Amino acid sequence: MSSPAVSTTPPLAREIALLAVLATLWGASYTFIKIGVETIPPVTFIAARTLIAGALLLAIIKMRGLALPRDPDVWKRFFIQACINSVIPFTLVAWAEITVDAGLATILNSTTPIFTFLLTVLITRHEPVTARKVFGVTAGVVGISLIIGLEAFNGLGKELVSQLAIVTATISYACAAIFGRGFKGMDPMMPAAGSMICGAVMLIPLSLVVDHPWTIVPSTASIAALFGLAVFSTALAFVIFFRLVHTLGSVSTTSQAYLRVPIGVGIGVLFLGESLSSTAWLGLVCVIAGVAAMTLPARKKATAAPI
Repeated sequence: MSSPAVSTTPPLAREIALLAVLATLWGASYTFIKIGVETIPPVTFIAARTLIAGALLLAIIKMRGLALPRDPDVWKRFFIQACINSVIPFTLVAWAEITVDAGLATILNSTTPIFTFLLTVLITRHEPVTARKVFGVTAGVVGISLIIGLEAFNGLGKELVSQLAIVTATISYACAAIFGRGFKGMDPMMPAAGSMICGAVMLIPLSLVVDHPWTIVPSTASIAALFGLAVFSTALAFVIFFRLVHTLGSVSTTSQAYLRVPIGVGIGVLFLGESLSSTAWLGLVCVIAGVAAMTLPARKKATAAPI
């Protein structure tokens, strides 16, 4: 008799645990950034982040006896992924957090699943439109409006522009979640390392021109935040991210956003002494409700076969 086939599908419990780890790593990233940009300019901070993370991932790949792809077409895709998943959003968030609290940045940046769904409906059309997802989009948009809407009545100030920059970064992350599906079948470390290396190649020359990093005198706290961000919230997080895009799908992977909201806000309150306005708290509730409605698994019908 032939031996029974062994399932190659990873256990769902393990993937959900990794989703929680990813939410924690990315929830902490906003506090790392807030501390880092206190004494390190945003472009230089993000250039160093991508360089350290890329170098670490490349070293791990070599230790595993593997090598990055040589196909130019694959590197073109790494370059695109770097633009929409690191260079643009990383830099926008870092710049915004000069004036925006880490907790508020966490809330605004958590709406990635909403924009991911909207983009899939408009472009790839691989996600069905349901009443629950429409509610999720509506609640998320209301939450964003509550958070940044009052600022708009006070004119286009620095705070409003920074908040809109974070929303733009969120849309960029949504594009990356969809584009990342194209790396299916590839070792998760390859697109993670490739995109980080491409990001560093783009950002380091810009840093030299814009920030003159040799004149910077960073604090010990900013340097520690940079390494914490690069090693844990970037290198490790991106490996988990690309794995989950393949095992759970793009929209389900971005569901860590509603988990990282309380984590990110809590870390900001605990370590930075931040607080949210009553309007922001209401916006937070709307955002969590919207993201949860769009990403939590739908209830199975009673007639469905047991899993």
